[in-house]
Amino acid sequence: MLVFATFLRSCIAAPAAVIMSLVLLCSAAPAMGAEQAAPIRLYTLDGGTIEFKDLASFSDTGDYDGKPGTVAVPCFLIRHPKGTLMWDTGLSAAFAKDDPWKKYGVHATVGASIEQQLKQIGLTPADITYVAFSHLHMDHIGNANLFAGSTWILNKNEVAWASRADAPAGDLSTFSAYKGAKTKMIEGDYDVFGDGTVEILKTPGHTPGHQVLLLRLKSGNVLLSGDLWHLRSDIAGHIVYSGNFDRAQTLASFDRVEKILKNRNARLIVQHDPQDYQGLPKIPAFLE
Repeated sequence: MLVFATFLRSCIAAPAAVIMSLVLLCSAAPAMGAEQAAPIRLYTLDGGTIEFKDLASFSDTGDYDGKPGTVAVPCFLIRHPKGTLMWDTGLSAAFAKDDPWKKYGVHATVGASIEQQLKQIGLTPADITYVAFSHLHMDHIGNANLFAGSTWILNKNEVAWASRADAPAGDLSTFSAYKGAKTKMIEGDYDVFGDGTVEILKTPGHTPGHQVLLLRLKSGNVLLSGDLWHLRSDIAGHIVYSGNFDRAQTLASFDRVEKILKNRNARLIVQHDPQDYQGLPKIPAFLE
C-alpha cells in the first residue's frame, strides 16, 4: 500500500508532458494488438485447366475408365501479418502453348498470368515472402521461377526424388531458380509463420514429399489438398491415383488428413476438383 500511495502521489505531481506521454503509450497498445491480430487472407489464383478424354489414370482400380473430365489447376496466396506465402504455382504458359500431351488426349490451357493476377491486389512476384509446393509435378511448379527472390520452403525428400537422374517428376526447368534462392529445407510438418495459423503437413504417397496446407482463418479452418485427392469423388471410395509413388503411404495420408479434418472441423479444398475450385472466391476477392 505504501508503494502504491507513493506512486499515486508521483503521478499527481508529474508534469503535464509526462502524463500526456503515458496516455499516448496506453492508447497505442490496442492498435499494436489489432495489427498482430489482423485476419489471414486466402486468395485463389487461376493456374490453368487440363482436359482429359479419359480419366483412367486417376484411379488404380478402374473407377474412371473411359470417363472424360476437366481438372482445375489453381494456386493460392496467403496473406499473413508477417508476410505472404505462395502455395503451388500452376501451369506455365509455355507448356500450355506447346500442349505436348495433346496426342494422348490431354489438353492444357492457361489464362491470365500469375503476374497479372497478383497485380489486382497490388503485389508483384518480388513482394512474395515465401513460396512452397504441395509437390513437384509440372502442374504445381509451372511459374515457380517467378519467385526467385522469395524464400523457398522445400521438402528435402521431394527435392531429392525430383532431382534424380531419371527425373521422375518430369521437366524441372520451371523450378530451376531454387538453386540460387534462399531455401528452408523441411522433412516433416512446418509452421510457416510460427503461430499455428499456416501449417504445412507431411502427407507422402502421391510423391515421397507430398504435403498439404492447413490454414486457421477467422471464418474457420481450411485445408488445401495438393494432390492427396484429385477429385472429390476420390474421398468416399479411397480412390488412389494410378501414378502414385506409394499406395500404402497414400492410404495412411488419407487417414491422417481425414482425422485432422474431423478434429479441426476444417473445410477441405480438393485443389484439382472443378467444383471445389468454382466454390472459392477468385482474386481480388478472398477468404478470411
